[in-house]
Amino acid sequence: MTVEPLPPAETTAVEPGTQITHPDGRVELRDFSTIADSRYFNEELAPVPIERRTWTTYNFAALWIGMAHNIPTYLLAAGLIQLGMNWVQAFLTITLGNLLVLIPMLLNSHAGTKYGIPFPVFARAFYGVRGANLPALLRAFIACGWFGIQTWIGGEAIYAIAGKLLGSWWVDAARIMDYPWTLWASFFLFWAIEMAIIWRGMDTLRRFENWAAPFVIVVAVALLIWVMVEAGGLGPILSEPSKLGWGADFWKLFAPSLMGMIAFWATLSLNIPDFTRFGGSQRQQAYGQVLGLPTTMSFFAILSIMITSGTAVIYGEAIWDPIQLAAKFENPLVVALGLFTVVVATLSVNVAANTVSPAYDFSNAAPRLVNFRTGGLITGVLGILIQPWRLVQDPNIYIFVWLGFYGGLLGAVAGVLIAGYWVRSRTRLQLPALYRPEGRYWFSGGWNWAAIVATVVGAVLAVGGAYSAPGKGPFPEDGLIPFLKPLYDYSWVVGLIAGFLVYLALSMPRTAHVKEENR
Repeated sequence: MTVEPLPPAETTAVEPGTQITHPDGRVELRDFSTIADSRYFNEELAPVPIERRTWTTYNFAALWIGMAHNIPTYLLAAGLIQLGMNWVQAFLTITLGNLLVLIPMLLNSHAGTKYGIPFPVFARAFYGVRGANLPALLRAFIACGWFGIQTWIGGEAIYAIAGKLLGSWWVDAARIMDYPWTLWASFFLFWAIEMAIIWRGMDTLRRFENWAAPFVIVVAVALLIWVMVEAGGLGPILSEPSKLGWGADFWKLFAPSLMGMIAFWATLSLNIPDFTRFGGSQRQQAYGQVLGLPTTMSFFAILSIMITSGTAVIYGEAIWDPIQLAAKFENPLVVALGLFTVVVATLSVNVAANTVSPAYDFSNAAPRLVNFRTGGLITGVLGILIQPWRLVQDPNIYIFVWLGFYGGLLGAVAGVLIAGYWVRSRTRLQLPALYRPEGRYWFSGGWNWAAIVATVVGAVLAVGGAYSAPGKGPFPEDGLIPFLKPLYDYSWVVGLIAGFLVYLALSMPRTAHVKEENR
């Protein structure tokens, strides 16, 4: 292995020889003594030592299988069926969305594996040591919303299981805020289980994902087989017609639906370094994600589509909520198994996708005060305060308002990160400077205003024209900014391209200055 030389401008602030490049290209800091006293450092945010980067291709594939096979994924596909698509249209929309989001996912994964750093520390290289809190906290608050949604779904499953076992007194209990108190109790019980897993740390998460992922697949396939038997085979299911056809009505729905599919994992496309920092190699993390994300999302989507289409044949209406579907079974053991699977699937994705990231992000905001566990608890509390039960009541709100709006915001951040890491920095970072004030990544008072402006411009272009159909959302029919309304249907793509181009345009003068400095 070789010692990577530091630029002349930083040799006075950083001990020579602390940044080590291994033959496989991964970089580590052997000695934290030069950064340990910094207010921007703690153990959770520190680069992972090489000996702890042990995640294999299977670990990454299992992580994605566990995160993809969850109820909001099911609701994505089922929601498109309920909105009028047939199974071909819904499958096409979801599969294309996941292939597209895999691109920024892999581009941002590289830094985590190479340098062993989490997302908020990675963002410091382009937003500044302080400025990184803007994208980190934006990502964190969205994760809190997702955490709340998933926790509500898990609570519903526990409530339904207990209702089958305990009878009407549980189901018809006195109501508080429009819901039975027993549902609220189930919600908080599920919340407590999630907090316990987070308290145990990342190794517990990896072990949980390894067994949860295949379990969920097996039960979902069994449910599909039951639906096929009850519906009389695949023929009646696949012959369910589209309410939209392939004309203008479909294409009007397709673009915003595609952005919603991309936005579903736009959060993870940013904070994926939180996981790939533990990767054994670039090949292992990349293969694991390629095998895990688009394949399992498409597979689970087709299961959801066929099951939902089958319910239209069996019950005369499309049932998009799997908890309501499971509750229709007569055998209490079958109901309990189905809803237990919902609990496992929800735990799998919520702990991995919606707690790990904000835990790091909140820790980044106050490294000396907030560690990984404390950040996880903050996420749990905010996830409740967001009132997630309101977000999953209507597929129009779920897909077009919730997913579409935040997808545009995060697309702008992704554009900045990709432009900064791959074009401006050519994948070369100086690890010690990411944790110290007054270094290369301090910029102006800890903020890189080129990245901030690029993010704001990208976000305004992406979501400034946010609109809702009459009576189907919170936005005005003509859009928040009417002349930007046409862009909102392509919110994530607009945000990504605008953030990428504006950041490069604004950082070009500085790039030339840095080159001149280091000659």
